[in-house]
Amino acid sequence: MAYQPVGVRLWTNLYRFITLDGVSNKTAGIVIIGSGFAGVGMAIKLKAAGYHDFVILEKAAELGGTWRDNTYPGCACDVPSHMYSYSFELNSGWSRMFSPQEEIWEYMRRCADKYGVTPHIRYGRHVVALEYDDAARQWDVTTEDGTVLRTNAVVSGIGALHIPSFPEISGRGVFRGTAFHSAEWDHSVDLTGKRVAVIGTGASAIQFVPRIAEQARQLTVFQRTPPWIHPKPDFAFSPRARRALRLPGAARTLRNALYWALETRAVGFTIDPRLMKVPETLALKHLETQVPDPELRRRLTPDYTIGCKRILLSSDYYPALSRPNVSLVTDAITEIREHSIINATGAEHEVDVIVYGTGFKVTDALQRQHIAGRNGLKIQDAWQDGIETYFGISTAGFPNLFFLLGPNTGLGHNSVVFMIESQVRYVMDCLRLLSRTKARALDVRPERQREFNRRLQERLNPLVWNAGGCRSWYLDEHGVNRTLWPGFTFEYWARTRKMKPGAYELIY
Repeated sequence: MAYQPVGVRLWTNLYRFITLDGVSNKTAGIVIIGSGFAGVGMAIKLKAAGYHDFVILEKAAELGGTWRDNTYPGCACDVPSHMYSYSFELNSGWSRMFSPQEEIWEYMRRCADKYGVTPHIRYGRHVVALEYDDAARQWDVTTEDGTVLRTNAVVSGIGALHIPSFPEISGRGVFRGTAFHSAEWDHSVDLTGKRVAVIGTGASAIQFVPRIAEQARQLTVFQRTPPWIHPKPDFAFSPRARRALRLPGAARTLRNALYWALETRAVGFTIDPRLMKVPETLALKHLETQVPDPELRRRLTPDYTIGCKRILLSSDYYPALSRPNVSLVTDAITEIREHSIINATGAEHEVDVIVYGTGFKVTDALQRQHIAGRNGLKIQDAWQDGIETYFGISTAGFPNLFFLLGPNTGLGHNSVVFMIESQVRYVMDCLRLLSRTKARALDVRPERQREFNRRLQERLNPLVWNAGGCRSWYLDEHGVNRTLWPGFTFEYWARTRKMKPGAYELIY
């Protein structure tokens, strides 16, 4: 008998025809949740393996995830474009070294169309529950409209940056002006001539603050903790440079050079916080060069080890804060009133618009979901002592449920798309094991998961994210890092290159 690829052989007895306007019989071999880089990447590799019995359930009306939702002024990637893309679909035509949101979103749509993924996407399907049927060895996936889809495996590609986080400030709900989160930018509001307040100084804020500073009559930036900022080595690729990158091997060579350049940044992160002296010196020099006012410079100088929070890239944020119509407030906000914000000194700042640049509820993204695994085990009960997975992909008690960009697979130095591709390859390996053994499901062994997490936290504890003297969104409510991978990305790639069957229980 001739060899058939995994997609043809896997669960062929359960194959169902899927129409383009919906799931015709409410069954599918695999359900992918989310159509960002993770969901689209997973779908592309399934198609490449010859497997077509899958759907992508997307809550929005278009694909794109983070790059669809974040449309704030100045939104762009802080990882070089030639690295922040699929390794199998290099783009020699990026306009800049750090591409803007619109260009990245267009790249994702183009990839989905090119690889035949778009017909598999079901828009407006917000998944509200996942429940494992022990008898049938299958998952029931329930969407907000009440539809229940039965499937053999679920791949969650929801990511972590999609639930906006708002600060708990007294009176936030009484404000009578316009208020919105940067991830839900209200483009109907003209900021020209307005008194605007920005709460938060994270990765998004440092991109949109310089843009709205040019429009607002008065911009007040409320800073809780100053970020460490490096200059952003951004530039436009000339037509000549883009033509050169179309030469055979040129784009690949540039990508490889960028990869290793970014990977060297992990030395201080993954080995010893004392090695962060070089990036700290660069950041302090950048601050000194761009902020001549010594008092403003003092308020913008962090008091924690660089890298403890995400290192940001910007060459126009500091100059924006030096504009005459911009003021920086470093005293804590105590109250929001109908038309103003009160800080800890009692000063009242009258504002017309509030923009929250306060990030996302990262550790809540998975824990808030209704997921019930074997014997009705709820994900909240499985993680009552903290989120634990195996390589951020599998979690004990939830067979054939795979996470992409799951816990402890985030990065502070390189491209998460690289991590996604490593995880997709690992999931494909799991599916091939099911195909070879004729098992219905696989479930990671609890003892292997516990050992993996014990060693993971042992590595994380002395590193800069835990020991750098700051409180960041990397840490959960107990101060445990549930977000970042503690090593180099090539290490993660090597350790997930082949899944180990002995780490899993096969369910027949």
